[in-house]
Amino acid sequence: MSAPIDLQATFIPNDGEFFRVKLALEIAIDEVVNEPGCIQYELTEATEEKLVLTEQWASEDHLDKHSKGTAVQDLNESLSALLAEPVRLERL
Repeated sequence: MSAPIDLQATFIPNDGEFFRVKLALEIAIDEVVNEPGCIQYELTEATEEKLVLTEQWASEDHLDKHSKGTAVQDLNESLSALLAEPVRLERL
């Protein structure tokens, strides 16, 4: 069995868009935590300057399916005009 995959996604909202970004993330979190292989999908930092989402997946396959899923597509669509820069995704 492979080791879990740990990720951190950082979202930088446009000025005045913090609450809309946070709401979009909370909606996605509610959907994603029930996906197969999701061990953690949690907002671990939220300030006016940035929001950090910490993820852990049971395998690369689970992460791949999540990345191609509707929750991620919906989140990307809802955030498209709300972020000051592209999401920074980092493997830990």
